[in-house]
Amino acid sequence: MNIAVLGMWHLGTVTAGCLANVGYSVAGYDQNVDAVATLQQGSLPVNEPGLSELIATGVGQGLLSFTSDPVKISECDTIWVAYDTPVDEQDRADVDFVVSSIEALFPYLKEGSLIIVSSQLPVGTIFQLERRLQANRPGISVSFACLPENLRLGKAIEVFNHPDRVVAGVRREKDKKRIAALLQPFSDNIIWMSVESAEMTKHAINAFLATSVAFINELSGICEHYGADVSEVEKGLKSDHRIGQQAYLRPGEAFAGGTLARDLKYLNRLGQDKELPTPLFSGVIESNELHKKWARRKLTEVLRTFTGKRVALLGLTYKPGTDTLRRSEAVETARWLNERGAEVVAYDPAVKILPDALANVIHLCKGPGEVLRGAHAVLIGTPWPEFKKLEAEEVVSLMVLPAVIDPGGFLSEIFENQPGIVYVTIGGVE
Repeated sequence: MNIAVLGMWHLGTVTAGCLANVGYSVAGYDQNVDAVATLQQGSLPVNEPGLSELIATGVGQGLLSFTSDPVKISECDTIWVAYDTPVDEQDRADVDFVVSSIEALFPYLKEGSLIIVSSQLPVGTIFQLERRLQANRPGISVSFACLPENLRLGKAIEVFNHPDRVVAGVRREKDKKRIAALLQPFSDNIIWMSVESAEMTKHAINAFLATSVAFINELSGICEHYGADVSEVEKGLKSDHRIGQQAYLRPGEAFAGGTLARDLKYLNRLGQDKELPTPLFSGVIESNELHKKWARRKLTEVLRTFTGKRVALLGLTYKPGTDTLRRSEAVETARWLNERGAEVVAYDPAVKILPDALANVIHLCKGPGEVLRGAHAVLIGTPWPEFKKLEAEEVVSLMVLPAVIDPGGFLSEIFENQPGIVYVTIGGVE
């Protein structure tokens, strides 16, 4: 089976690497010549644990190659669309980029090929692609399917190789057999449905997760003012079998990165297109935006003024296991602090150099000791496991004012109830 994977960023490189790893012949395609050249030189566009080794193995075995030549698409039976849909700063997705990238390959599609779409696109997009293909190449026998993206930064390879289930939307019964055979090395737990239902399932999952995050964070604000501990309330919630221990209910920072917000925006727009009110989805977005200011409020309460104050950030990336800074709330807080006169210093184990736009905003330190020395407050920006090695006594000795702002309570075992330390977490008892 020859497979072309379209889009060589996070989703695409992980998909291509994992498919090659089980023995498929895979061509990683991207119209960006520079992106392909970088991959051919052994460099990756994004940091993902284990991905570099996975790609190197596939290339070394002759099972994985990279190309920007669309003619290569005509050699493949299966086209896996894995573009990471671009999102702007207002969480608006550039759907046209993905759609136009697919349409550009219509002339090269092989008769009888299967196009699997995993990119995050609004429900109805695949139907539009089918119509455009038939208009472009009348009578061609090409089928479309939808396998919604299910990866997570930092755990993408594990999730791809060992999914708890796979949602698959198909048009034809025979496509089930093709997809089941393709996925056999990874999972036989496939939930079959229509293409539109699979597209909507992705929206629904992300919107539900976003609602859960906004719900517990909004609740935590009330807990703080009425003597309730939201971590105890969380245990009570999850003890109800209708909710369960795996519920996405963990007080912490607002959701960021664009993925959850993108699907909420999709659903809002879909409702507006049909003049259907969607106050819940709009409310989740609004609640999340308000919660993003929690760390700023707490830093203000602790420090009163930022002029002449040194504020340390432990962690800058969007989440642990990645070097992605885009849409990171820690970075946005650093900008906010800088605008108010604070000296902002930071340490992140995955960030060795800052982009030019941040070089004058944040002073990057080489380790926790350096970043904490002389600080008036420290904000836990990213819960990297290595921060668990910190000791309360050392922090007290290094900082001018040992104030620890820890939104998710990641380091509560180290700092909570420690003498000499002001420890603040979301939903904690004031």
